[in-house]
Formats: sequence, structure tokens, C-alpha cells
Amino acid sequence: MKKSIKIMLAGLLAVPVLALGINVSMPAVQSAGALTIQDGADSAKGTGQSENLFGDNGIFKVITNAALFIIGAVSVLMLIYGGIRYTISAGDSKAVTDAKNTILYAIIGIIVALLAYAIVNFVLTSLITQ
Repeated sequence: MKKSIKIMLAGLLAVPVLALGINVSMPAVQSAGALTIQDGADSAKGTGQSENLFGDNGIFKVITNAALFIIGAVSVLMLIYGGIRYTISAGDSKAVTDAKNTILYAIIGIIVALLAYAIVNFVLTSLITQ
């Protein structure tokens, strides 16, 4: 029992020593002024990758727009499905309530998808500073 406590304490004491040793041996990074997100993306870019992540045809913008398009398409399909359920409910109050809820949540999904599209594109165009 005491041996395991000693090993744990030695391990806990070794972490700061290793961290300080790494900090001492690492050279200081010289700041050349204000760096942008695009500068970080450029420095991490591998060969054959896109030149920018956030531009008009940037990878991030393409992926988010595709995801938001899929969310909007699913919401429209659910709106159609809710409308079909509403028309074939045949006066059953539970079926009518379920169909109305489906339509309501589909409309909320469409609104959220449109707002998310607008917000994402606004933020991405704000981040791009040329």
C-alpha cells in the first residue's frame, strides 16, 4: 500500500519536472505581429491541400453549407410528411395533434437551418481579412 502511494507521488512530481524541462529546452516563438486564423491554416497546410480554409471555396465553408443543406432538405421532407399525415388523419384527434407537431417541428427546423446558414456565412466572411 505504501509503495503504491510512493509511486503515485513520484509520478505526480515528475509531471511538473517534465513540463518545465520541455519549456526550458523549447526555443521562444518570436511574434511577427498580429497573426490571423488563415496564417495558422497556411502554416499547417500539407501538400496538395486547399490554399484557404475560409474563402469562397474554402473547405470549412463547403462542409458547413453542405451539412446545412442536408438539414434543410430533411426539414422540408418532414414538413411534407407532416402534411400527408395531417390529410390522412381522418379526424382522429391524436393523429391530427401528432401531424401538427410534425409540421411545427419541421418549420422550426427550416428556420434554424436558414439562421445557421446566415450566421455561419456571416462569421466566415467576417473572419476573412485580406
